[in-house]
Amino acid sequence: MRQDVRCRKSCFRPCNYGLPLRASDYLCFMEVNDKLVDKLARLSRLQFSETEKAEIKNDLQRMIGFVEKLNELDLEGVQPLLHMSEEVNVLREDEIKGSVSRTEALKNAPAHDDHFFKVPKVIKK
Repeated sequence: MRQDVRCRKSCFRPCNYGLPLRASDYLCFMEVNDKLVDKLARLSRLQFSETEKAEIKNDLQRMIGFVEKLNELDLEGVQPLLHMSEEVNVLREDEIKGSVSRTEALKNAPAHDDHFFKVPKVIKK
C-alpha cells in the first residue's frame, strides 16, 4: 500500500513500499513570494532592487509553472533515462603520433628561452 508522508514544508516525500514512483512524488509545489526571493538573495549573497526582485519572482513562478506542466505528462511505463546511449566506455585505441618539435613550437612564441615559453607572471607573492 502506498503512503505519502508530508514533510515540514508541506511537500510530499515518497514512501513507495516497492511501488514505482511518479515524477510528482518528488516535486514541492511552492509559492514564490518576496520572502523567498529575499532568502535566495541572502543565500547567494546578492542584492537586488525592488524592480529586479519583481522580475526574479516572475521568472521563478514561470519556471515552477513549467515544471508543474511537466507533471501533466503520462509517464506510465516509461523507464528513467540514465544514459544517452547504450554504449559503455567507448574509448579509442592509443596511437603514437608525431608531434611538433620543441624548436618548431618555440619558433612562433613571442617570448621564449632555449627550452620554455615565457609568460607574464600571474600569481604575485
